[in-house]
Amino acid sequence: MPIVVDIDVMLARRKMSVGDLAERVGITPANLAVLKNGRAKAVRFSTLAALCEVLECQPGDLLRWEAGDEAEAEAEGGAGARTEAAAGAMAGAPEGG
Repeated sequence: MPIVVDIDVMLARRKMSVGDLAERVGITPANLAVLKNGRAKAVRFSTLAALCEVLECQPGDLLRWEAGDEAEAEAEGGAGARTEAAAGAMAGAPEGG
């Protein structure tokens, strides 16, 4: 996926654990791990705002775009790949807590 999540970078800079961040943000450590490891299909703005507040950063410090795999997959898969990607994006983010 061309969106890269850099929560681990901010955690290291703030010397904070995943468990502490999850507790302070109000989501489960498992759901934070899904987001942190780039497996989430979406993220709620309220969750992103809470992450930024706790980590004292901007959304751009946590998320960045990289060209690559998805563009190649679309070229190979055509419209079907785009339809599957759109369906996945509409499924929603794993949120908890």
